Amino acid sequence: MMKVLVVTLLISSFLTFKSYAAPESLDKVSVIVDQSVVLESEVKELIAVVKRNAAVNNQTLPSDRAIRTQAIEKLIVDNLQMQLAERMGIQISDPQLEQTIGNIAQGENMTVAQFRNKIAQEGVTYDTYREEIRKEIILGEVRRANVRRRVYITDQEVDNLVKLIDEQGSQQAEYHLGHILIEFPPEPTDEDITAAKNRANNVLELLNNGSDFARIATASSGGALALEGGDLGWMNINSMPTLFAEAVQNKSKDTLVGPIRSGAGFHILKVKDLRGIEKVEISEVNARHILISPSVILSDDKAKQMLQEFREQILAGEADFGELAKEHSADPGSALKGGELGWSDPSVYVPEFQETLGKLEIDEISQPVRSQFGWHLMQLLGKRVGDITEQRKEEKAYQLLFQRKFAEEADTWLREIRAGAYVEVLSDTAS
Repeated sequence: MMKVLVVTLLISSFLTFKSYAAPESLDKVSVIVDQSVVLESEVKELIAVVKRNAAVNNQTLPSDRAIRTQAIEKLIVDNLQMQLAERMGIQISDPQLEQTIGNIAQGENMTVAQFRNKIAQEGVTYDTYREEIRKEIILGEVRRANVRRRVYITDQEVDNLVKLIDEQGSQQAEYHLGHILIEFPPEPTDEDITAAKNRANNVLELLNNGSDFARIATASSGGALALEGGDLGWMNINSMPTLFAEAVQNKSKDTLVGPIRSGAGFHILKVKDLRGIEKVEISEVNARHILISPSVILSDDKAKQMLQEFREQILAGEADFGELAKEHSADPGSALKGGELGWSDPSVYVPEFQETLGKLEIDEISQPVRSQFGWHLMQLLGKRVGDITEQRKEEKAYQLLFQRKFAEEADTWLREIRAGAYVEVLSDTAS
């Protein structure tokens, strides 16, 4: 409610100051969400993004009212997670944010300046884009922190999946799925279930008669990706929810599957595409690093400067990488080994670390790189490629199981925090 008071005071001050001017359309509170609010400007901004993306992807959209309903629901769930992030003290610094945006730009083979121009051409200000990326990072951190502890994987599950993957061989597949969820309440009555199933059957009939899947998903789905047309992207058959894996196994492209009942409601899937997985060979890297973590007494800029100075000393032959790591690195696991991390699959590292290693030549030392842990100075010691080992099979199986269970638990967790929140929609039509 404090934000409601702040917004009211700001509007009152603005009206007093502009009393001589013509009436203007002011921002207003559209939804009260526990101790926070969703503003009308946020709703309009998200709707504009959805429409821009649809235009780029040649996707048809449902009515403005349907889009608005979905936009408000997404903003409610995001708002609840941001409130939780604030209580948990999760923050993303400007240097970390700029590092992430730099990585995104590199992924598109652009400089940051070129990337900023691209964003501007799409009608989005850079400040708006930055804050949206900051929000997405925070949401990811909140979900990981709260969902990870709900995921439990037994050794028997890993062993069973290793055997299954061996049996699947070249038939192991990845599916590009579309998803529509017709929800019912957390504790549904028989009437709730029957009504949801009838709606799901009606949706399936529309799809079988040629209606556009993405348009129907945007209008009707209760899934987290409704505003993206229900697009789940590519998923390994062994990492998707078990319910989905059993339903799409051996299905061909463009097949509609469902309705499939779960604890959340009835699911309808579309196999948008599928592909096989080629023989697995493991690329491993051996690297070492020095980690400097900013603190109350060590600023972010100073931490970066320290690593820049270390790099210059090493390149000039005035200092040894390993000795500097032993003395200064904030990573206790590798510091005693001179910063060495040993042979590892690069995917085990955080994205910024992984991407930088991928660009280094053998023995090359990186520039300081920011990650969620602080600033890193890295050196690539070696690369190798080999057939997958039994240990790596187990690690891969564990990763696939983790992805599957994390996705399932994340959906459950989001439904729980949404069901337990106080939400009051004050405005359900655009002003």
